[in-house]
Amino acid sequence: MAITQEMPIFPLGSVLFPGGRLGLRIFEPRYVEMAKRCLREQTVFGVALIRAGFEVGKPAIPWDWGCTARIADWQMPAPDHYSLRARGEQRFRIRRRWALDSELLMAEVELAEPPEPLPLPPSYALLGQLLGDLIEELGAERFPQPARLDDTAWVAYRLAELMPVLPERQQALLELEQPLQLLEAVTRLVQQLPDEAR
Repeated sequence: MAITQEMPIFPLGSVLFPGGRLGLRIFEPRYVEMAKRCLREQTVFGVALIRAGFEVGKPAIPWDWGCTARIADWQMPAPDHYSLRARGEQRFRIRRRWALDSELLMAEVELAEPPEPLPLPPSYALLGQLLGDLIEELGAERFPQPARLDDTAWVAYRLAELMPVLPERQQALLELEQPLQLLEAVTRLVQQLPDEAR
């Protein structure tokens, strides 16, 4: 049976994947209150790519699929200004959404089951090696730790978030249910990249 719950939605111009890192600077009153509640109650909020609208101002219209985010640490550099670091946890699908008087977007979401642990198949060993090289080149601090280069889902999500493609293409990757499907899609995208992007 599908698990549903209500949560605030933060529409963004980027895609968050499970296990991914997200930095936010929050100053709009609706999101300040959201952050305070999430910290107080130790709850998550939803991140979804904007389909129409903007991050600031009237509530944007998000895509149906997103990822829950949990605040890992925070600072308050000024009154009612938060600097947050959050991590992606679980994919979800929006079933119903509405805006509060504060213009905070709320939604009833269906949480997707996390994928079963699956060792990285030998046929995708080169992708694991590619990701390992990128981690070494870009710096381990930019990636969730510990690195799990032998885990299919972890490798798939990290490569998906690194792809130099439009957010809409990343959104399509987020919507894939199985990590092996995601690895196949990432492989196709890598093959389509110009040489300098590879």
